[in-house]
Amino acid sequence: MRFAGKVAIVTAAAGAGIGQATARAFAAEGAAVVVADHHAGRTARAAEDITSSLGAKALGITCDVTDRGQVERMVQQTLDELGRIDILVNNAGYDSFQPLLDMTDETWDQIMDVNVKGTFLCCQAALPAMMRQKWGRIINLSSVAGMMHTAPDSAAYSASKAAIMGLTRVLAREVGGHGITVNAVAPGFILNPYFERMTTPELLEEYRQKMVVGRLGNPQDIANAILFLAAEEADYVTGSTLTVSGGWHMY
Repeated sequence: MRFAGKVAIVTAAAGAGIGQATARAFAAEGAAVVVADHHAGRTARAAEDITSSLGAKALGITCDVTDRGQVERMVQQTLDELGRIDILVNNAGYDSFQPLLDMTDETWDQIMDVNVKGTFLCCQAALPAMMRQKWGRIINLSSVAGMMHTAPDSAAYSASKAAIMGLTRVLAREVGGHGITVNAVAPGFILNPYFERMTTPELLEEYRQKMVVGRLGNPQDIANAILFLAAEEADYVTGSTLTVSGGWHMY
């Protein structure tokens, strides 16, 4: 098991998407997992399910990543109950598709707060523990939307995901001397229950045809990439953004 003895925090891990797939993948590889999410009941159930189905230690902590106090309490509870923090996956994200000319300050701020400020707050809170132990892995969730035109009405989301890539590069330089790597993963179109509800079969087929590999992505595809970046084998990879898009975006 690649992560036996490690503790991984995954934000927005209670829903059926990338976060939960990642938390379960770490647990299956021997890590103790913190399921952090702002949905209290769903968070507790997700942690309980990981423990019952995989036999792994899982701690469910309710946390709004835009609230400094809640983030700091989440990190402290992790240290109190699990003793360390080795891996932080900043998966929490938000979008609201609106044309720029129609977007309100409140919508812009909410997207930036969850996607960028939330990543900043979680990194800042978790880093001291990683620095004390001279080892850590931070993986931030960006998106191909930060690199290319993906959909109309997504200016704020695209800007936030580009910001995460910039934050990742600078933070990697700041903490590299402490045995900590910082990388980002940029998913393409990843099929999950939300997209299935919001799209039509025709639109899904249109997206599928854009993929070089001939299929749509799924949350496990992204979890696999995250686990690679968190593993010992990726010790020489930092400040990078790994695109996982089935060939939709290449650079």
